[in-house]
Amino acid sequence: TSHWFYSYLRKIFSFQIGADGRRSQIYLALSTAAEFRDHLSSFSDYYASLGPPNTDNLPEDGKLKSEMMIKDYRRYYLDLKENARGRFLRVSQTITRGGPRSQIALPAQGMIEFRDALTDLLEEFGANDGGFKGDLPEERHMKVDNKNFYFDIGQNNRGVYMRISEVKNNFRTSITIPEKCWIRFRDIFNDYCDKMKKTSDPITADINLPTSANSLK
Repeated sequence: TSHWFYSYLRKIFSFQIGADGRRSQIYLALSTAAEFRDHLSSFSDYYASLGPPNTDNLPEDGKLKSEMMIKDYRRYYLDLKENARGRFLRVSQTITRGGPRSQIALPAQGMIEFRDALTDLLEEFGANDGGFKGDLPEERHMKVDNKNFYFDIGQNNRGVYMRISEVKNNFRTSITIPEKCWIRFRDIFNDYCDKMKKTSDPITADINLPTSANSLK
């Protein structure tokens, strides 16, 4: 399988780091991935029925076929488009309660290969989103000096987890913490914070400062 395919697969299920350190991220629950896989089959069949590209007769908005998926508070827009450089599938994600639009583009000729990879993934992990049925907390972000830290809550067939990612100069490192460990993780972190606070508190001493103008003479 070619390198570009794994690159696009990583973008779908993880995120893409831009030159400025920003990321474009698309979340797909396993059940949504199954629906996406089925749409890929439909888009691939439609793409195969098209004739050769005609740059002199491009659609006004570039769209050849479109579909939409809804999962909880996320909407996914699938648009098979054509421009002077060729045909491609653009996948966009929006959040109904606000937030930026994230999107990626997949070359049209790679849709079948992408669908087959999704099928393998779903056969291994299933299409069940797990036991948690409510809305997961929104992602959080903080910046310290030239580092960006991202806190993302997700779930798979093993349960809910938190992924903490550090991004610096286009490099990313991450740790994943299962929900069952969050309280213990918090307690250890708080313990370190308390110990560091005690060691960093300024040492105070009883110093008799002058209180009157005469004492300054």
